[in-house]
Amino acid sequence: MSRKSRKPLIGITTYGRLAALPFSLPSEYIDAVRKAGGIPILLPPGEIEPAILLDSLDGLIISGGGDIDPAYYNGFAHPTIYSVDRERDAFELQLGKFALERHLPMLGICRGLQILIVACGGTLIPHVPDVYGTSALHRLEPEPGRRLPTEHLVRIDVESLLANCLQNSHISVVSWHHQAVDKVPPGWRVVAHAWDDGVIEAVEHEHHPWAIGVQWHPELSILDPSHQRLFQALVQAAHTKHLWDEPNPGTD
Repeated sequence: MSRKSRKPLIGITTYGRLAALPFSLPSEYIDAVRKAGGIPILLPPGEIEPAILLDSLDGLIISGGGDIDPAYYNGFAHPTIYSVDRERDAFELQLGKFALERHLPMLGICRGLQILIVACGGTLIPHVPDVYGTSALHRLEPEPGRRLPTEHLVRIDVESLLANCLQNSHISVVSWHHQAVDKVPPGWRVVAHAWDDGVIEAVEHEHHPWAIGVQWHPELSILDPSHQRLFQALVQAAHTKHLWDEPNPGTD
């Protein structure tokens, strides 16, 4: 079957193998891609030549997960930083760079947004409440060691690709993070903020045909048409790319 006649293949990075746990990924990511018309391909960390993985893919999702090692963005240790996985960090940072260079349609989700920012030279806020105050709740912590997602409102730049994809400039999101974008690197622009406290909630690349990062978890809200449209837009961009990439048998 040619690339032209099949569904787009969407790579999704998985969690690492901390504490001897198996590679894994929440099923919501897979469900969202399938519902949007793509075929999910799981990408566990550890490949020493991640660029090779992109040869067969039409699109990429860098998924959520634990915190990035602060050493990658000249940050500092913080007591709230958790689940640092240097193998996964190295893998996803390289994968993100290569995908950007190849203009592969890509979506960064939560940690995935942060990976894209750090890969391009940006920085992160180690702990959001330290900068935005204790009222800045982007995840709930009812007790030590227990974390829960929380819902809040986001406002989106009406002139952005993201707003066009969602067909909405105000949206209720589910988030699960305590870090956020600080310094935005060249080539990226901020296109969404949290309604209440102004935390950066989404970015998109200025020179890439389809590269978006969101700080929330749209895969947890795929029954909401606005959130599912984001996955549909990614799959459509991936479909368009693999049509252009399909060799023309009538040319050399």
